[in-house]
Amino acid sequence: MIPVTELRYFADTQPAYRILKPWWDVFTDYISIVMLMIAVFGGTLQVTQDKMICLPCKWVTKDSCNDSFRSWAAPGPEPTYSNSTVLPIPDTGPTGIKYDLDRHQYNYVDAVCYENRLHWFAKYFPYLVLLHTLIFLACSNFWFKFPRTSSKLEHFVSILLKCFDSPWTTRALSETVVEESDPKPAFSKMNGSMDKKSSTVSEDVEATVPMLQRTKSRIEQGIVDRSETGVLDKKEGEQAKALFEKVKKFRTHVEEGDIVYRLYMRQTIIKVIKFILIICYTVYYVHNIKFDVDCTVDIESLTGYRTYRCAHPLATLFKILASFYISLVIFYGLICMYTLWWMLRRSLKKYSFESIREESSYSDIPDVKNDFAFMLHLIDQYDPLYSKRFAVFLSEVSENKLRQLNLNNEWTLDKLRQRLTKNAQDKLELHLFMLSGIPDTVFDLVELEVLKLELIPDVTIPPSIAQLTGLKELWLYHTAAKIEAPALAFLRENLRALHIKFTDIKEIPLWIYSLKTLEELHLTGNLSAENNRYIVIDGLRELKRLKVLRLKSNLSKLPQVVTDVGVHLQKLSINNEGTKLIVLNSLKKMVNLTELELIRCDLERIPHSIFSLHNLQEIDLKDNNLKTIEEIISFQHLHRLTCLKLWYNHIAYIPIQIGNLTNLERLYLNRNKIEKIPPQLFYCRKLRYLDLSHNNLTFLPADIGLLQNLQNLAITANRVSGLALAPPAGWWVG
Repeated sequence: MIPVTELRYFADTQPAYRILKPWWDVFTDYISIVMLMIAVFGGTLQVTQDKMICLPCKWVTKDSCNDSFRSWAAPGPEPTYSNSTVLPIPDTGPTGIKYDLDRHQYNYVDAVCYENRLHWFAKYFPYLVLLHTLIFLACSNFWFKFPRTSSKLEHFVSILLKCFDSPWTTRALSETVVEESDPKPAFSKMNGSMDKKSSTVSEDVEATVPMLQRTKSRIEQGIVDRSETGVLDKKEGEQAKALFEKVKKFRTHVEEGDIVYRLYMRQTIIKVIKFILIICYTVYYVHNIKFDVDCTVDIESLTGYRTYRCAHPLATLFKILASFYISLVIFYGLICMYTLWWMLRRSLKKYSFESIREESSYSDIPDVKNDFAFMLHLIDQYDPLYSKRFAVFLSEVSENKLRQLNLNNEWTLDKLRQRLTKNAQDKLELHLFMLSGIPDTVFDLVELEVLKLELIPDVTIPPSIAQLTGLKELWLYHTAAKIEAPALAFLRENLRALHIKFTDIKEIPLWIYSLKTLEELHLTGNLSAENNRYIVIDGLRELKRLKVLRLKSNLSKLPQVVTDVGVHLQKLSINNEGTKLIVLNSLKKMVNLTELELIRCDLERIPHSIFSLHNLQEIDLKDNNLKTIEEIISFQHLHRLTCLKLWYNHIAYIPIQIGNLTNLERLYLNRNKIEKIPPQLFYCRKLRYLDLSHNNLTFLPADIGLLQNLQNLAITANRVSGLALAPPAGWWVG
């Protein structure tokens, strides 16, 4: 038998599991404990008490003891009946009937009658109760012991309790209450002018967004809203960060299957079937628990009697216990049927946080499915507050707030100042690489002019960027940045240059097309025709003040939007990464171009459309497949051309028409296959920089001295043995 002190083990296998037990499981566990007590009590009595008490029967009729002959019992001789079914009646004295049996014979008769004549239900009733109760308990707690489910349940309970007690949970929920009571926008604290504009800034931004973007939601455009976050110490922040990671991994693992749900359903069905079975046979057999039992056994040769009247001392008590047991089983079964009905009437493999999303500021809490959803449904039966606090760790908004707090703790203002550098343009620059966001302390660097954000997966530009009054240039390298409306309003008025590097064109934030003062745009990424996504960059038409456009991609032809923008462009740079660029006739429309770069476009000839751009001052055809440059004669129509870069090609010779480019000041012919210099080159008397390095030159003509304005001459990596003429003063020869 199981000691009563150990019965609590079955009710609460582990203390933490109590929160996964709905109220009906708790009731059934306690009912099971009472059933066990019945079994233990009945079994103890059956072991310690006499099982049967039997006496021989002298009045036997048809193998049963007949009480009707007792009235004949009187002093004196008894009549003897010749009927073989009636035993002779011995003489009786005034002290009663004498059987002449000893104690061992009685014990033997008791044992034989108990074994052979007592009904099996009355005999094994305590053990049946014990067996059924153990099966019920096993069914109720099997999912806590089965390895494939217990591991998930243990992990879930562990994470749930940590999330419930986490300081971040309390702070996040308290911030929601504060936000509901004081909906003042965070950006209103920056300065008075922003306060005055706060009521109209959203409408102003929407009015300037291109028509293409107005069909998209504000979230799709990357325009978001944000509220202030509280302060969290570093240790608490790291603990909360670890919890977010655990919740993510656990959700991914648990949502894959529904084994917990299926096992719980099956054990509930088993309990219902077991309940029906117990009720059916118990009610049918309970009347067989009797106090008086007639026992006819063939042991007359041992005791002298064949029929006995036996008493079952525990029958009355067992009958009471059986009635009580049936009542408990009925109650237990009704609860199990309610559990089954609860599981069938509701979709427990889906869990919605809709009510929590409505009550809090975390509207992004996702709905969950499969075992994760089922466990949350069970938690709600225990206490819905657990799910509410747990939901904080499913929200990306909450995680971003925490990430921002941790980031602020790590990147102090002094640490950021140490990262400030001067770039080639002598501008103060800050480069942030592979962070989780933008530290708020960045916006205290009021002297900052260039901000580079690289490999920052999820960044939101806040309104506090308006404090950076000197910011003119922004770099977003593999950083899909979102922006808040007040911040966008500030950048629209102040940003001049934007650099974006992306892998997928969808990473280009649509809000950049509302930057009406933008003058320079640098796009690096896949814009190939195979993507068929030119519609995404159609917003370039809205950038009316754009002067410089750089595209580093793998285009097969220029998108129409680039041609349209080119009407007011002054500089166009295309680095095609070795992909052949064809159909360049659209360049003719870019009449205001002063600089043109066609780099690595696999050009075999100089495009004729270039000769129509009369305002060109600089042409760069670096790293193409040019072998001849006979078209150079047409460059004489470009009267403003001062810089020509034909480097990194396969040019074998320089045409004599080069002498017609009298306005050239810089000429780059390095990294080619040139073997000699034509004398006509020295007609370009305005040349100040001439690069002929890395060619096949063997001789440098003395006429080079005619270039009186030449300041830099590069002839390294050639086969020139010496100069025919000493370099004039002021020359730099490399």
